[in-house]
Amino acid sequence: MAHIEKRGPGRWKARYRAPDGRERSQTFPRRVDAEKWVATQTADLARGQWIDPALGRITLAQWVEKWEATLTVRPTTRALNLGVVRNHLLPRFGNWPLARITTADVQEMVAQDLAAGRLSNSAIRRHVIVLRTILKAAITAQRLGRNSAAAVVLPAEDHRPQRFLEPEQIARLAESFQPHYRPLIFTAAYVGLRWGELAGLRVENLDPLHRSIRVVEQLVEVGGHVSWGPPKTKAGRRTVTMPAGVAEMLAKHMASEVVQRSGLVFPTIQGQPMRRSNFRKLWGRALATAGLSDLHFHELRHTAAALAIGAGAHPLAIKERLGHSSITVTMDTYGHRFPDQDEALAQALNGVLRDSLAARSRPDSPKVTHLGRSEGSNN
Repeated sequence: MAHIEKRGPGRWKARYRAPDGRERSQTFPRRVDAEKWVATQTADLARGQWIDPALGRITLAQWVEKWEATLTVRPTTRALNLGVVRNHLLPRFGNWPLARITTADVQEMVAQDLAAGRLSNSAIRRHVIVLRTILKAAITAQRLGRNSAAAVVLPAEDHRPQRFLEPEQIARLAESFQPHYRPLIFTAAYVGLRWGELAGLRVENLDPLHRSIRVVEQLVEVGGHVSWGPPKTKAGRRTVTMPAGVAEMLAKHMASEVVQRSGLVFPTIQGQPMRRSNFRKLWGRALATAGLSDLHFHELRHTAAALAIGAGAHPLAIKERLGHSSITVTMDTYGHRFPDQDEALAQALNGVLRDSLAARSRPDSPKVTHLGRSEGSNN
């Protein structure tokens, strides 16, 4: 049984009895707020979804310590998400009890970040998505009944138009690097491996004679430390066939003393694993020399996909080659690169139609009865 009683000017006390037999209460400045709170608690009790409010009094900072210990994501994702927590969520909500964070509070955070104009839409979206994940874990632990970040309206995704290099541009970009790094550029642009897959590729996983690359691991850089881990997805474990020209280039490249000493196909000139931060400086200088501004290294992977599509590759072959988790990912990313497929299909079907009509117009063409037998047939 729930009760609401006035306790003085601007003080309304709402109370109800919980399943453990103990009474729970809360005081509000307005009766309507007390009634709303009681209605919510009563409805949760009736649905069997009641959560002890005391459990929601743990602060976000305290809960994050417990949540962090349960994370089972890739090291790079873990580092990214914890960075969002430390740099953005805890400074704002760290001392707040979980149950106090409302949808309006999170929506206000989004609005203020957008107004400040210092963060991209993608960064703002990630802040909310990480908070959703944290609160969802609290719901699973029965500390919360609702995820206040779930209904927050997110800003639109940042859409950077994909760039695809032409073969001449690939060659010009490669020539802008020192000879040691040129095979890396050609491999990225014609095979389509991810940065971590290229940086972590060991000599024993490359076979120039059979033109094959076994992708079984990638280099992971977190907090200034490098390590080897599995590919981004389960489908990322794959064997990719290289164009003969790339295989010949890599055969010569692998004979160098630096490659043999490091055991890596694409080490630095000093024979160390490549770090993205250090390579970015070389990349910037090469772009300026080649006259290719604002190009991301990942767009060499896009280029490899575009070249494969231009060569007539089936979407499924591209999915397998790039190590996408599903054909949906492939088509969502590169489906617009198949502009002539529908027209080619229409032309092929028209050929079938034309042949069938021509066959029916020939005098000696057998006529088919409704029983499926040709007239005059004894079979």
